[in-house]
Amino acid sequence: MRVGLLGTGPWALLAYAPALRDHPEVDFTGVWGRRPEAAGALADRFGTRAYADVDALVADSDAVAIALPPAVQAPLAVRAARAGRHLLLDKPLAIDVSAAREVADAVKETGVASAVFFTSRFTDEPRAWIAEQARKGGWFTAHAAWIGALDGGPFANSPWRHEKGALWDVGPHALSVLLPVLGDVREVATATTGPGDTVHLVLRHEAGASSTVTLTLTAPGPASGAAVELRGAHGVTAMPSSEDTAVTALRRMIDTLIDSARTGRAHDCDAAFGLHVTEILDQAARRLPPEDGSGPQEIG
Repeated sequence: MRVGLLGTGPWALLAYAPALRDHPEVDFTGVWGRRPEAAGALADRFGTRAYADVDALVADSDAVAIALPPAVQAPLAVRAARAGRHLLLDKPLAIDVSAAREVADAVKETGVASAVFFTSRFTDEPRAWIAEQARKGGWFTAHAAWIGALDGGPFANSPWRHEKGALWDVGPHALSVLLPVLGDVREVATATTGPGDTVHLVLRHEAGASSTVTLTLTAPGPASGAAVELRGAHGVTAMPSSEDTAVTALRRMIDTLIDSARTGRAHDCDAAFGLHVTEILDQAARRLPPEDGSGPQEIG
């Protein structure tokens, strides 16, 4: 499969480009970016070609991988799908529901394959654990925590992450684990804030279970980590960690896209799932207290 890369930032450099270069069934067609000099440098480093025109790269590819901010990703994904190109997408699919729906609709109407990179769904131990817990069922409640420290990391200067915060950056990861195990979210019952960009959610699921979610990108570095714990008829279980790198997980997602393109069978983490995650995040964002302090007052 000929795959072109849209994007030249840290995520493209650290994950997407090496995954595309090293995949045995991929011809890494080339790279396009909003900064031509960065596209040229990335192309030279990974032995491919820099494109000055995004539509030219799309025309020369069977699929495109998009490593761009979500507000930029969505319209480019629609353009590529309308051109009949399969899509390797990043989370969140978009920041607003209408843009995410345009992507999902374009995928459905054109019949192209799509996959969204919800990391835990493509890393070895977590994805096996998720499938096993979904098969067992009987879960009463769950807690998911994605705790990050944005400052000092490769994404410290990411404007969209600073603007939209943990809800939109790591919230998709939590939902990608909870939804297949506990069922769809019936209601975002509570959404409130904590220190920094911290968000706390209480979710009610259609099968009757509830879950709580804690998300932040502004925790102290030593506090960083991700965890999911389930409690129910089978006792207590926690999602295992994985030794897979992002590149390994992305290569597995590329396998998924190639299989979907060949068979016509959609993967569980396709654009339609990405749309639904966006819908839940949007509901949560609307439930958060206003930033002007006009919400509930402190006790005392």
